[in-house]
Amino acid sequence: MAQTPSPGQPVRGSSSGRPIMAALDLMGQRWVLRIIWELRDGPMTFRGLQDACEGPSPTVLNTRLKTLRGANLILHDRATGYQLTEQGEALLAALGPLLSWSEGWAKSLENKSD
Repeated sequence: MAQTPSPGQPVRGSSSGRPIMAALDLMGQRWVLRIIWELRDGPMTFRGLQDACEGPSPTVLNTRLKTLRGANLILHDRATGYQLTEQGEALLAALGPLLSWSEGWAKSLENKSD
């Protein structure tokens, strides 16, 4: 199984070990950002996440959840399910400006087609 991208280690597309390159590699993995996004309102079970994400196979979802746990972005509690850690919450907050940008971008594309 692939290793969780980590600062200080070579990652896809970069041998520098820079934290930003490790973060981009991690977030570029399919379903990673979607899982983080779906956990924004609180804990979810495996099945709840699978439904909310609309389609990852159980194997892929389990792999991504292990990766996110290894990256200290989520944790699993048997009683409540998967939830964001403090670092996961910080990542979600950092995505806020990207959300705002994406909404403006969508509007600009709508206006361009008029």
